[in-house]
Amino acid sequence: MANVSRQAAWEFFGAELKRLREAADLTQAELGVRVFVSGGYIGQFEQAIRKPQLDVAQRIDETLQTDGIFERMWRKLINDTRYAEYFAHVVDLERTATKICEFAPTVVPGLLQTAEYARAVTIAANPFVTDEYVEEKVSARLERAVILKDATRPEYWAVLHESTLRIAVGGPAAMAGQLDHIAELMRDRTAMVMVIPFAAGAHASMLGDLRLMEFEDAPPTAYTETSFSGTLLDDPAVVKRARRAYDLIGAVALSPKASLTLIESAAEDFRRCTRTT
Repeated sequence: MANVSRQAAWEFFGAELKRLREAADLTQAELGVRVFVSGGYIGQFEQAIRKPQLDVAQRIDETLQTDGIFERMWRKLINDTRYAEYFAHVVDLERTATKICEFAPTVVPGLLQTAEYARAVTIAANPFVTDEYVEEKVSARLERAVILKDATRPEYWAVLHESTLRIAVGGPAAMAGQLDHIAELMRDRTAMVMVIPFAAGAHASMLGDLRLMEFEDAPPTAYTETSFSGTLLDDPAVVKRARRAYDLIGAVALSPKASLTLIESAAEDFRRCTRTT
């Protein structure tokens, strides 16, 4: 589904929610209490600013006695087989974020990946799948990165561990191309990337993958991910703790200028490998 039609469908979701809420003679605050979110969140759902999680859609159905209509719409809109179920909602939020901050300790974040790197990562995790499956995943990843080229692109920050720069994902040539791509985004001021060097030792980055997202008209969120699952967090206290963790990660990273120099040096190291093999 194209972004425009998907957004229109979410606007229909919100319009129906407002219509049925008012038919039940409930204010946004009253409905929020019954489905365990704030009245402000209900307003954001109705304006299609924010999308509810599945359990919230289910509770709305129960409260408004809608015979599961909101759950069915949610599943239709969120279900994108190109993404893991736990990540599809995050992709939707990405498109409306005004700022994205990521930390990736072992793999280049998806928004920064080249096709060759994404292909190698996909095959490594799924060695028995078809070429069609691989290319579908690669295409979806590159499609996500389009947001960094938009005129209204989010402010994008990423912190990588040096180990991410040194693993030859896809081979030396592919890795050199990947690092060149990151360096180009930095030089173009499309992305602010910092690197934690091996010399930093123990630090807060050992907590795993972390992503923070901020929005124009909605509260910030945090997203954490392991190999087989991800968790979207929007509790203000938890998001605040995640923000502090990200700040601690950045505190031990190299400056953007020094990080760019390291990334360019690592790319040249991989190029030398291709010339000697």
